Amino acid sequence: MKILVINCGSSSLKYQLIDMKNDNVLASGRCDRIGVKSIDKPFIEYKKDGKKTRDEVELPNHTVAFELVMKYLLDPEKGVIKDVSEIDAIGHRIVHGGPNFTKTTVVTEEVMKEYNTSIEYAPLHNPAHLQGINACTKIMPNTPQVLVFDTAFHTTIPEYAALYAIPYEYYEKYAIKRYGAHGSSHKFIAEEAAKQLGKKKEEINIISCHLGNGSSIAAIKGGVCIDTSMGLTPLEGLIMGTRSGDLDPAVLEFIMRKENLSISEMMTILNKKSGLLGISQVTGDVRDLKVLASEGNKRAELAIDMFAYRVKKYIGAYMAALGHVDAIIFEGGIGEHNPDVVNKCVAGLEPLGIVFDSSHNDDEQYSGVISKPESKIKMIVIPTNEELEIAKETMEAITK
Repeated sequence: MKILVINCGSSSLKYQLIDMKNDNVLASGRCDRIGVKSIDKPFIEYKKDGKKTRDEVELPNHTVAFELVMKYLLDPEKGVIKDVSEIDAIGHRIVHGGPNFTKTTVVTEEVMKEYNTSIEYAPLHNPAHLQGINACTKIMPNTPQVLVFDTAFHTTIPEYAALYAIPYEYYEKYAIKRYGAHGSSHKFIAEEAAKQLGKKKEEINIISCHLGNGSSIAAIKGGVCIDTSMGLTPLEGLIMGTRSGDLDPAVLEFIMRKENLSISEMMTILNKKSGLLGISQVTGDVRDLKVLASEGNKRAELAIDMFAYRVKKYIGAYMAALGHVDAIIFEGGIGEHNPDVVNKCVAGLEPLGIVFDSSHNDDEQYSGVISKPESKIKMIVIPTNEELEIAKETMEAITK
């Protein structure tokens, strides 16, 4: 069975075609700058057998982007399939399912009508997902499509951890609560961590740290999520590339009054101009910040220190929530490539039984155990594979 995994952003479309017989990625890539006016031209990347090609193309919308993806997959020379019928299903990564979607769901007309009511829960992400679904429907109308929700993994969070201390009527009227994100990644990590620990998923307690441009941490007890750092939207929690994470809500009113800003303008600042970018005023990319910090840029150093401190606070909080922790897992672009930053995230936690092995402090991708033998709690880097998890759930949904 071959599953095509699609992950649409507002101006991008990432894809992987996976052969589920052996979990082999046949081809992968992305289309970028879709419908965007920019000095740089839109392009498609296509990777097969370790070889990557990149071509500048016209990408006015997601439908054209998906048509181009199919053209590359079907190309007589560099393609990997001969006919679209070889693709058994399309799995879509969906950031937010709102209150109505709590599990992976096969696309139908009724489902799409209901999904439209969930747009407001992730206004920066869900409209792009909708464009991707419509593009796939137009090009491949007879191929089953499946929605895999990032929020589904977090539906096990108990009410006392999920609700906000605002009037309960707002939960009843608008379903305002903690939904979380990166669910496919955290679920994949829980399963892989169990394998590495030599236990069943139901037997482990872990803290899963998905650290990248978008970051979240999940407390996973007995294989299920009991708390996570992101909230109603992916804005809450850790400091991220351009997102503020946790802050006093009164800060919003204070700035809006001083700067005469609208709600929309304030939300744009919190989502796109804050976080590491907001502190450094230069970049939200940790790789660049590390270079700048080494050159003496104090703002860049401050941004990294703030990021690490926030991660450390969540790790400590989730240790208390779990009671017993078998392992702390790091994944994502920062977690998998920046052991020096990870070291900052756990520095000073030695009295709690967390001892980092500083021999891992280099800039190469690394994986496996990164704690010293005497560490009471293991620290492990496990490269995440959200696409494979989405493909597995898609296959399960269409074979039921």
